[in-house]
Amino acid sequence: MMTDPIADMLTRTRNALMAQHKQVVMPSNKMKLELARILKEEGFIRGYDVIETKVQPTLRLHLKYDDRRKPVISGLQRVSKPGRRIYCSRRKIPWVQSGLGVAVLSTPRGIMTGRTARRAGVGGEVICTIW
Repeated sequence: MMTDPIADMLTRTRNALMAQHKQVVMPSNKMKLELARILKEEGFIRGYDVIETKVQPTLRLHLKYDDRRKPVISGLQRVSKPGRRIYCSRRKIPWVQSGLGVAVLSTPRGIMTGRTARRAGVGGEVICTIW
């Protein structure tokens, strides 16, 4: 049993980027699918798909690199952890790399980026930051 599946997803992605893999595979769940959707919408990955298996569905992320084979994602950081949850109001949503990165929040309206949460006027739990 895994205590923090989101941290596992971020670590698998970080390791695959350092090894310059084209894709990374991990167990799937609803939260990971929403994170993958946000990564795709923000242009950090080429795409993702879910592979249905008998035991548990598997999530596959297709990683994105620039022309010089440098990863588009330069950093992934887990903010709120199972042992210490970090919440923020709509006025205190963090800016990541002066707006170049993305903060991912779990809000009452679902998983969304910090930019979207500011527009919607909601706060929530800061899951991770990506730049």
